[in-house]
Amino acid sequence: MTNIRAIIVDDERLARVNLKKLLEPYPAIEIVGEADSCKKAVEMINLYKPQLIFLDIQLSGETGFDLLEMIDSSIGIIFVTAYDEYALRAFDVNASDYLLKPVNPERLKVSVERIFNREDGHKSVAKVYEYTDSIYVRFNNSTSKFIKISSISLIEPVGNYSKIVTIDGRHSLVLKTLKQWQKELPPDRFLRIHRSAIINIEQIDHLEKQANIHRIFLVNRIEPLEVSRRFASKLHSGKTANHIM
Repeated sequence: MTNIRAIIVDDERLARVNLKKLLEPYPAIEIVGEADSCKKAVEMINLYKPQLIFLDIQLSGETGFDLLEMIDSSIGIIFVTAYDEYALRAFDVNASDYLLKPVNPERLKVSVERIFNREDGHKSVAKVYEYTDSIYVRFNNSTSKFIKISSISLIEPVGNYSKIVTIDGRHSLVLKTLKQWQKELPPDRFLRIHRSAIINIEQIDHLEKQANIHRIFLVNRIEPLEVSRRFASKLHSGKTANHIM
């Protein structure tokens, strides 16, 4: 059994101590760090590259959901919280499990076994969103909410982050590369047209071609997007071509 690196994110030190104690019977779960805030959690994630996070929802002045928009979605999440009203939201963001405090050891055992079964059976299987799935993001006005994958119009890189632009023009930064998005988004609905752009093909308004340069205009966007030669051929094949015509 391969070890799984994990961190615990909880703003109560005693809660972190108790959870570590409960995890002692599972030496394959290697607790490599602890954090009491989203900022410290991101530092731990960048430093230790954990595969699993035990995450409280109510943190001081923020929530566990705030952390999700800052990190790679391939990291497994087990919510550990005193509140049961967030369970539906937790599974909407593809949490592996949802444990209520005080954590029942038998219930924790089930959760850990589920994680190892998933690791053993799906190591090479990447998460692929359905077009109707939702993700939890924070917008420029600091509000956070769920958005439908179908509401994404454009994704562009911003350093180590990517900028999501929704159909109604809102922006959100997510700690995820375009390469990761390309693996996770439904390929029949999203197309990478350049090293610096993934578009929702449902939002294509029209395509212009001048010499060897292709430009795409999206609905509700004035500025065109340039299409690289590498990806231009995909615009004239299958479903994508039907959206442009």
